[in-house]
Formats: sequence, structure tokens, C-alpha cells
Amino acid sequence: MTSLSGKTAFITGGGSGIGLGCARAFVRDGASVMLFGRDAARLANAAAELGTEAIPGARVLTHAGSVAEEADVAAAIGKLLDATGRVDIGIANAGTGTLGPIVATTDAQWQQVMRTNLDGTFYTFKHAGAAVARAGGGALCAISSIAGVRTHRFMGPYCASKAAIDMLVRNTADELGGAGVRVNSVCPGLVDTDLSAGLRNSDEVRDDYLHCMPISRLGTVADIASAVRFLCGPESTWITGVNLSVDGGHHLRRGPNVDSLAAMMFSPEVRAGIVPQHQGPV
Repeated sequence: MTSLSGKTAFITGGGSGIGLGCARAFVRDGASVMLFGRDAARLANAAAELGTEAIPGARVLTHAGSVAEEADVAAAIGKLLDATGRVDIGIANAGTGTLGPIVATTDAQWQQVMRTNLDGTFYTFKHAGAAVARAGGGALCAISSIAGVRTHRFMGPYCASKAAIDMLVRNTADELGGAGVRVNSVCPGLVDTDLSAGLRNSDEVRDDYLHCMPISRLGTVADIASAVRFLCGPESTWITGVNLSVDGGHHLRRGPNVDSLAAMMFSPEVRAGIVPQHQGPV
């Protein structure tokens, strides 16, 4: 891999999981990073951990805020520019999800998923993308999902947000290519992170995921971080507008069966889409 020395990366959800894994890949190759997330203490711990792995010259900065608030994202980019003078890479990683039938999904649940996943990606692309363009070009990358590629019954808001992210990636790539900004997404399958614990801890659901994978194993944070590092580095300077599945081949088959989890939370009638006729907003 060609060194990223002198480059600077902005990473949302950078305090843990895939975001932290991406940061680790970047600092080990010489890039400075800013970790952005809601939990200042978690960010500080992550920064301390990365500091022991970064090669000389690679800085680790943090900024606490919500990816769902445009002002927070803009402030973080401003702070990064003040500290380093440039942004070369922007990673839209922060995400959340919910489990339940569409007919039982509350407006608050829908908005939380969309605000974090889709709006957060938009704000990152808007503000980091402008900074990358001013720096003369670079790369943006979103963490999407197999759920944006294949239906996941009872995970509708999450699926919709990830499918929208992939289209936003393609459209942004089309717009920013003239400024030398490449824009791609990585679509992970089931990866061993805190966010996926509920799915992985159910033997029935986990085994169904594995059954859907030609390469039948759970993904690791390093699997995803390596793909992100490639898409954001000089090795991929003619790749843009790609939604890259990194899922053991899961996208070749079908979405997972999570009925056993839904059955613990919702009645058969609700799971079948039958709710009281005059149910109002919830």
C-alpha cells in the first residue's frame, strides 16, 4: 500500500467498531484522523489507543457532536481544517437501526434511523466533500450495508436508509468527479460489532446469515476497514460511484430470516401487517 502520510481523514462514528477500524488503518499508513461521535469519553479512549499505533507525524483529533445535526458536522470539519489545513478523506460511518414491522414502526423510530444514517451521510458528504474539493481532490466513503442491497424483513427503515445512501454515493460521485473527489460506499454483511450483537447472539438468526454466505463466516472490522482504506487511497484513483459489497457473497443470495426475533416482540397479526383500523400516529 502506498503511504497516506500528509493526508487527513474525517470519520463519523469513529470511537468504536468499523469507524475505529478505519481510523486504525489510516493512522498506520501515516494519515492524521479526526474521530467524530457523540460520546466524548469514548472518543478520548479511542484516540489514546490509536496514538500508540500511529506512525510518526500522524495526528489523532476528536470532536464530540451528533451526526444528525448539520451544525455539529460543520463545526467538526472547521476544527479539523484549523488544526491541519486540509481534509483529504471523509468517512460517513455512524449508523443505527431498529427491528419491527413497518406497520408498527413509530415516527420517532423512523426519524432516528433516517436522521443518523441518511442525513448524517448527507451532512458528511456536503461539508467534508467541499473541503476535499478545495484541497484538490481525495475520497469520500460511506458505510452502507447488505440491507441496502437485499430486503431484510422487519428492518425496513434501516434498509431504506442504506439503499438511499448508495444512491447518494452515486449521485455525489457524478457531481464531484470534476473536482477530483471520488465517492464510494462499502456494503458490509454481518460484522462482529456492538451494533450487530442482537443478530449475532441469536443462534437461529446468525446461522441463517451464515447459510446465505458462500464464504460462510462473520465479517470482521478489519475486513471492512481494509476495503475502505483501498477505496480512499491512491491505489483506486479510477474508481468512483461504486457500492462495494464486502459480505462473504451474501448479496448473491437472499436477505436473512429474523422472524424469531420479531416473534418475541410482535404478535402474528402485527407481523402480518394487520393493525387496528383506526390506529393513529404513534
